[in-house]
Amino acid sequence: MMRLNISDAKTHLSRYLERVERGETILLCRRNLPIAEIRPLPGRPSSRRPVGMDRGLTVPPEFFDPLPDDILAAFEGGKNSE
Repeated sequence: MMRLNISDAKTHLSRYLERVERGETILLCRRNLPIAEIRPLPGRPSSRRPVGMDRGLTVPPEFFDPLPDDILAAFEGGKNSE
């Protein structure tokens, strides 16, 4: 792990970020006292996540029925017609 003072980081930030991209971790220091750690983020997944991975999920037919008037009114910002 590399230790780096703030002034050096400000002067050569792009150089140090290249090292971080290659996997190195940098310990950022103020007057040689560690204050932060700069480390690479995990890489992106190599493949896209498939849609519908919830096994066993079933949607009952009544899910597609129209909403009751009071619930529909709440969604539309109105009041119940009762």
